[in-house]
Amino acid sequence: MIVVGLVMFRPREGVGDPNVRLTADTARTLLPLLLGIGFVVGVLSAFFGIGGGFLIVPGLMFATGMPLIFAIGTSLVAVAAFGATTAASYAASGLIDWSIAALFLVGGVVGGAIGVALGRVLARRKRALSLLFASLVVTVGVYVVARGIIALA
Repeated sequence: MIVVGLVMFRPREGVGDPNVRLTADTARTLLPLLLGIGFVVGVLSAFFGIGGGFLIVPGLMFATGMPLIFAIGTSLVAVAAFGATTAASYAASGLIDWSIAALFLVGGVVGGAIGVALGRVLARRKRALSLLFASLVVTVGVYVVARGIIALA
């Protein structure tokens, strides 16, 4: 995550292709990259116990060349599907404290609304959005490493 975040600090030549789509024509190029990066993200997320969204976004940008804002939107669909599946499994197993989950959900909805508004402002300043996201990825990476070091001590 730290390496991916640091790479994201470098200015990119273009802003990406917002029209990139997985079609019969692009599948030969995109499909192997998407499957490979998806596999790596899944392994790293499961192994380190981190949210895959931090890795999915840079992976999508690398595999497809899409702009950051499109990668964020695309990753949210994947994360929502993974989250819904996992939540259903935990709910069926009785491993959810519903009062805590409800409070967290309310906070998430409020935070999400604020994030959407902030995202709209930053979407006009693509470099600022990129730098903010890269900083977040590096910060989470440093946190994961620090937790790992503490756990080993």
